Amino acid sequence: MAAPNLTRDQAQQRAALLEVDSYRIELDLTDGGGKPGSDTFRSTTTVVFRSRTPGASSWVDIVAANVHRAVLNGHELDVSEYREEDGVHLPDLAELNELTVEADCRYMNTGEGLHRFVDPVDGEVYLYSQFETADAKRMFACFDQPDLKSVYDLTVTAPHHWKVVSNSAIESTVDGTGGADRHVFGTTKPMSTYLVALVAGPYAEWRDEFTDDGTTIPLGIYCRASLAPHMDHERLFTETKQGFGFYHRAFGVKYPFGKYDQCFVPEFNAGAMENAGCVTFLEDYVFRSRVTRYLYERRAETVLHEMAHMWFGDLVTMRWWDDLWLNESFATWASVLAQAEATEYRQAWTTFAKIEKSWAYRQDQLPSTHPVASDIPDLQAVEVNFDGITYAKGASVLKQLVAYVGLENFLAGLRVYFGKHAWGNATLADLLGALEEASGRDLSWWSAQWLETTGLNLLRPKYSVDAEGRFTEFAVLQGGARPGAGELRTHRLAIGVYDSDADGKLVRTHRVELDVSGERTDVPELVGVSRGKLVLVNDDDLTYCTMRLDPDSLASLIDHIADIAEPLPRTLCWSAAWEMTREAELKARDFVNLVLGGLHSETEVGVVQRLLLQAQTALSSYADAAWRDEGWRKFTTRTLELARAAEPGSDHQLAFVNSLAGAVLDEETLALVRGWLDGTEVLEGLGIDTDLRWRLLHALVAHGAASLEEIDAEEQRDPTATGRRKAESARALRPTIEAKTEAWDRAVNDDELPNAVSEAIIGGIQHPGQKALLQPFVARYFADVANVWERRSSERAQSMVVGLFPSWSISKETVAAADEWLAEDRPPALRRLVSEGRAGIVRALAAQEFDRS
Repeated sequence: MAAPNLTRDQAQQRAALLEVDSYRIELDLTDGGGKPGSDTFRSTTTVVFRSRTPGASSWVDIVAANVHRAVLNGHELDVSEYREEDGVHLPDLAELNELTVEADCRYMNTGEGLHRFVDPVDGEVYLYSQFETADAKRMFACFDQPDLKSVYDLTVTAPHHWKVVSNSAIESTVDGTGGADRHVFGTTKPMSTYLVALVAGPYAEWRDEFTDDGTTIPLGIYCRASLAPHMDHERLFTETKQGFGFYHRAFGVKYPFGKYDQCFVPEFNAGAMENAGCVTFLEDYVFRSRVTRYLYERRAETVLHEMAHMWFGDLVTMRWWDDLWLNESFATWASVLAQAEATEYRQAWTTFAKIEKSWAYRQDQLPSTHPVASDIPDLQAVEVNFDGITYAKGASVLKQLVAYVGLENFLAGLRVYFGKHAWGNATLADLLGALEEASGRDLSWWSAQWLETTGLNLLRPKYSVDAEGRFTEFAVLQGGARPGAGELRTHRLAIGVYDSDADGKLVRTHRVELDVSGERTDVPELVGVSRGKLVLVNDDDLTYCTMRLDPDSLASLIDHIADIAEPLPRTLCWSAAWEMTREAELKARDFVNLVLGGLHSETEVGVVQRLLLQAQTALSSYADAAWRDEGWRKFTTRTLELARAAEPGSDHQLAFVNSLAGAVLDEETLALVRGWLDGTEVLEGLGIDTDLRWRLLHALVAHGAASLEEIDAEEQRDPTATGRRKAESARALRPTIEAKTEAWDRAVNDDELPNAVSEAIIGGIQHPGQKALLQPFVARYFADVANVWERRSSERAQSMVVGLFPSWSISKETVAAADEWLAEDRPPALRRLVSEGRAGIVRALAAQEFDRS
């Protein structure tokens, strides 16, 4: 069911007319007898608001199974013809208005609105809300747009044994009907509707507090009772306290929302959500099996990302979704800075260079790329803009801005910004004004160059050397941004020169930091400096660009990448090689060989995991089909060698085994995987825990080496929600046309499946060893996709639109099928997603052709 699609124009008109004083919300989550409700819940909302034009009309948003009554200023409104897309019409407004709406709202299983989940382990019911971008209307009647902030008084009737958590603390609890409890929460601070939160159920709870300079913040952590044995709350509390300490120092404003709860909830669609004082997280972050340090690092980044939103997004909120990027880019930049400065993850900027930057580069090279500061005409447009531009490119250009104005000036500007706009709404212009005030620099050009354009500039060195190998001239050449209008930008960057030390390691011997602008920027500071063996024109990863290497540096990269001593420059070289592969400038087979030859010395396990994934992508999509079988044999042989050579029980060992489980395997390797699973083969130090069992079983199933009965037996062994999803993926992985058809039909046609289960099925349909089997589904995709988009909400539909795009069929015929579909009139957001899939096929065809040459 798709929610109403609010436009920016409608939101501006309503915001110009209305000012909201308060909401009083009463929810009954029981069946009337003290037990959890099932299909719907009673929602009664009283909102007090003002109209700047008495006599005007407006509307209030509500998506409900039934609207029983609506009373405006004492007058009953006619709700007999209520439609979800219209909300409730509000005629003849007074200067001061009071509206009460009584409705039965639906529990959802799509991760939108108030999501309801039944734990298969103990049969308990768990609820949580998720309202971004505009799904608060699924829980209470409201003016559901970010610039109509208000305060909220929430009262919730719930089963007696439940915990109930919201944005503010509970002020009182009294007996309700049928043995239920009635919880009354304190009045919240002013905030947008999408930040209202409710988490309810028999959640396990841990408490702590953070004290800083006379301020005490009560801390809570919650997860389902059946996950409680796996919760590492002490580690999470430590990282939470580190984050608060850092942000208090950096932002100069104390945390403004009183208590701070972090709730790990089931079937969550995203990584987390920054509800003020009540952050929700994907419960996969409660690690029930062993994971590498990289996943702990990524979880810490998410914790710090959501915490940064308490200031940037919650205390000061965007006026409309045009500035979504500002929320997400800032939180991404701030979280990595906090990791590097305040936690054990001192190499966080290396991870940023390999993960976030790669995401940004990929998104920015698509035909659907858009400026960081993007035009968002309606809600459907924003829902496809939670992308690599909004998060990763935005954070990258903020990092560039920090390099330009200096970190202290940047933080001083933030303090000005928070001081001026606390509890209100602001725009990009407001932020830039504060930064200009603090730094004394004109930043209007920066916004025009970096936020209002698309694409990447290509930067490369051009130099000459004398007979002794010293630079006689050095310049940085800049190519016009592409895709886009070909703009040249001003880049604050560092140039690093690397040479071998006494131990044969490549270390930096010289560094110059400067501003680069125009097509050519001379660097006289490098004249007379020894050329070394490797030159990086974006050393320290200060700017956002595509970096290319000169021929000698490229030769050093290919022959000696494992000898680069420090992780960040080594990562920049890995990234340069990957981007060259994607651009059909480096053969896919050469990239695979580079990874297999240099991976043994990579110290950062997160980089190892990303390189293994990129090598698999190169094999599956970018390599010539005639070489692919040989390439997979090389990959699996070398990955197995690395797993055996790794320190027993190490993160690297686990990373190699996990990668092997997702590869195309020969009979000998499948026999080894079978042995690991049943215990007849042992890799010293490798514990075969619950999730690794599933990964090994998935590998066997995908190759036809495990039966449906084995999947069923493993699901009985792991009778949890995660186990069910793993089993659904396994069934979809079976290499038969019947299994694929069954999985496809469920993913495409069953609109009642929980979103998490649907995504698990979709994730199992594709496998790199099953390309030929999936060919009949190319036509089915283009026949089905428009109907799915029409029936489902944007967020729910996206998993099918993106996840089932026929990326397995890299052929001109697939491009032609996409072109034929795109030639019809299509919704803009859907057109964008399909065009992105098409662009991936075109890129892969070019890479395969180059790999053949």
